[in-house]
Amino acid sequence: MRRWTLRGWTLLWLALVWILLWGTVSVANILSGLAIALLITVLLPLPAVPVEGRLRPWSFVVLAAYVSWSLVVSSTQVAWLAVKPGPLPPTAVLRAHLNIKSDLVLALAVNVINLIPGSIVLEIDQTRRLIYVHVIDVGSQRAVDRFYRQTSTVERLMVAAFERDADWQGVRA
Repeated sequence: MRRWTLRGWTLLWLALVWILLWGTVSVANILSGLAIALLITVLLPLPAVPVEGRLRPWSFVVLAAYVSWSLVVSSTQVAWLAVKPGPLPPTAVLRAHLNIKSDLVLALAVNVINLIPGSIVLEIDQTRRLIYVHVIDVGSQRAVDRFYRQTSTVERLMVAAFERDADWQGVRA
């Protein structure tokens, strides 16, 4: 049942993207979008991603609120760095360890970190659960500590929302 539900959502999502690309909602665009979506999912199937655990709604709301707040604060900080007079702030590539078991949740965490302005994940060491992140404005130890605090908060909230030890069955390779 879960598999068919996911396939249905995938078809609807691809059809919606098709309609948005054409820019008008019409019967022809809806039908052709569904046909193209069906063709894509049959001819170019994605590999199955192991999904374990459960979504914790309240933890997810807390995660969404934290990410939203971080987007506002980080965007303001990056905007200030762009317009303030003086030299450009120093940047660095920092390494962070994430205690996330699931590859899917690791990918979600990396996407959250990428969404927050001022940082971009350059590399993921999947086996050791290390990420290498290019960070803007690391001119002080306080700024570096802020990055590590932010990363550990994202990690903690992702684990709380998506993967609790009691739900985890898989073995990480």
